[in-house]
Amino acid sequence: MIYNKTVEIIDKARLEDLQSKRLKRLVAYVKNNSPYYQKQLAHIQADDINSMKDISKLPFTTKEDLRNNYPYGIFSMPHEKISEIHMSSGTAGNPTLVGYSRKDLMLWAEVMSRSLACAGVHSSDMIQVAFGYGSFTGGFGVHYGALKLGATVLPMSSGQTRRQITLMQSLKPRILACTPSYALYMAEEAASMGLKPSDISWEIGIFGAEPWSEGMRTEIEKRLGVKAVDIYGLSEIIGPGVSMECDEKNGMHIWSDVFYPEVINPDTGEVLPDKEKGELVITTLTKQAIPLLRYRTRDIVSMTNEKCACGRTMPRISKISGRSDDMLVVRGINIFPSQIEHVLLNAAGAAPHYQIIVNRNSIYQDSIDILVEIEEQMFSDQMKEMEQLEAKIVKEMTAVLNITPKLKLVSPKTLPRSEGKAVRVIDNRKI
Repeated sequence: MIYNKTVEIIDKARLEDLQSKRLKRLVAYVKNNSPYYQKQLAHIQADDINSMKDISKLPFTTKEDLRNNYPYGIFSMPHEKISEIHMSSGTAGNPTLVGYSRKDLMLWAEVMSRSLACAGVHSSDMIQVAFGYGSFTGGFGVHYGALKLGATVLPMSSGQTRRQITLMQSLKPRILACTPSYALYMAEEAASMGLKPSDISWEIGIFGAEPWSEGMRTEIEKRLGVKAVDIYGLSEIIGPGVSMECDEKNGMHIWSDVFYPEVINPDTGEVLPDKEKGELVITTLTKQAIPLLRYRTRDIVSMTNEKCACGRTMPRISKISGRSDDMLVVRGINIFPSQIEHVLLNAAGAAPHYQIIVNRNSIYQDSIDILVEIEEQMFSDQMKEMEQLEAKIVKEMTAVLNITPKLKLVSPKTLPRSEGKAVRVIDNRKI
């Protein structure tokens, strides 16, 4: 189902004209309202931006820019006019703060409505939202979009898995929205409760917030009996609803009338041609509270502007195939090695030598193991002191990462050294 025919099947010339007008307004708006962009765009004059071809004159924006201008320096609206604030995890420093005006929330609901309809959701459906709520944007984005679409929302958040399954049996929602790893965990629990795929009411599963492969899609569809579709978004841009797969499952439609996409060479910043793999860059053409120019997502994708068999003319991006930075996504949570290093540098007895190992186990639930070297003096201490240090580090890391890692203290000089860039992360997941 096409939710908004005015833009979802728009021809290329009209789309580019709309994007150009919105870009020109956006540049003037942030120059007048954002302390950060006033400095960054001091050299840009009103007549410099007239079409989308002029976007190359604009600087890139990074996650570090958001953190360095915490809390409100990059905003284009005073906090008194902000209706809602979310945040995403970052390094050991400031979180990434994201604000929404009332119109931004309406925009979020609009793009999520398009996304849900793109996945096959109807106004008569019930959708079980098992993404997390709170400061995480996942649950709220799906919630707002479902309400605008006219669907019934079952706002479960994540966790309480057996209760989720029991309510599914009673209320029979047709749609499930959560991370793909949690979907497979629920499939495992449902099987342990004696349920077969034919007992599951969900027909469509909307999965995102973490990388997942085609093999994982096949496994989810087999175990739950659903059609599994991919959704993409990130808090800095708006949250979920930036792009979504349709029935063709041949790329995610990115709503480029409001999120203008580019794919660049992550090393040179050069814009790459269609279908070539690179880093996704997004400009938010219509946001009010915290619009961003050429935001470097660090996600590696390819993109095509070919018309989709579903009829939509919006560009499509591939599944995320990697990152251009050192960030890990584990169970929908962003983790940076620098966060772990920050904890270790403040833990007496621990050395700043560590290794992060990420695995995906038999039920596709990601796990994170951290090997940490200890100092010579601590290594010779009694077992009790070692256990106390381990407990302290795990507690601190859980607070910083929002996920509990499995920690193993190892003897000095155990972990490999490198003359170049240290190999801190071993990601064994097949994504």
